[in-house]
Amino acid sequence: MSQKYLAETPILDFRSDAIQALIAERGWSSLDPTARIGTAYDFVRNEILFGYNSDDALPASRVLADGYGQCNTKGTLLMALLRALNIPCRFHGFTIDKGLQRGVVPELVFPLAPRSIIHSWVEVLIDGKWINLEGFILDQGVLGALQETFPDRTSLCAYGAGTDCLQAPPVEWSGQSTYIQKTGINHDFDVFDSPDDFYKDHHQLSGFRGLLYRLVIRHWMNRRVARIRQGYVPIIPGGAENLLPKQAPIILKEAV
Repeated sequence: MSQKYLAETPILDFRSDAIQALIAERGWSSLDPTARIGTAYDFVRNEILFGYNSDDALPASRVLADGYGQCNTKGTLLMALLRALNIPCRFHGFTIDKGLQRGVVPELVFPLAPRSIIHSWVEVLIDGKWINLEGFILDQGVLGALQETFPDRTSLCAYGAGTDCLQAPPVEWSGQSTYIQKTGINHDFDVFDSPDDFYKDHHQLSGFRGLLYRLVIRHWMNRRVARIRQGYVPIIPGGAENLLPKQAPIILKEAV
């Protein structure tokens, strides 16, 4: 196995004191590989809450300090933990339709959001096979609130979720791929050795829009997520048609 899938990078700073202390405190290094993946995955899924950081390309130690994250930043932390536990992993980059963020992004500023938003998941190598991990993005508090609010829905592409099986999405670690935003994907950038490699060429929300997002909008979004977690799911104008994907699903490249 190439060492590139275990390497530390500026973003995957798994030798930082905070990450090493977490692993030692939890005793994760003594577990078998499958359990190591599961405990790191469960930690990122539920102990790092769903929320919006100041940037996609934050180092893992900063995401851990924030205590919250979205697809890209939670994925960074998961990759750092996996590599620290000697589990090979890589980055798979995409974009998702902004409709997936409807209900989280306030309607007043929703038109300012780019049509396609940078997205990613983590691919982990176990027993000679690459497994896709995306189901860690929404913590159970947010997911449970959406399930209770929409008990009769199967498909949902809003509020940070993109799934065709809302009441039983594949989000629990069982040695198989997990997903929670897959149906919102509209472009596949393929795999990268690390998030550092991806973010060299792919950026989002620069200039005034980026400043507005970092200073104002993301805090507004985080307050809305906190309300959703408490069971107060905002109504999206336009009805049920705004809760479904806006385009046909793309064909994703198979992991090899």
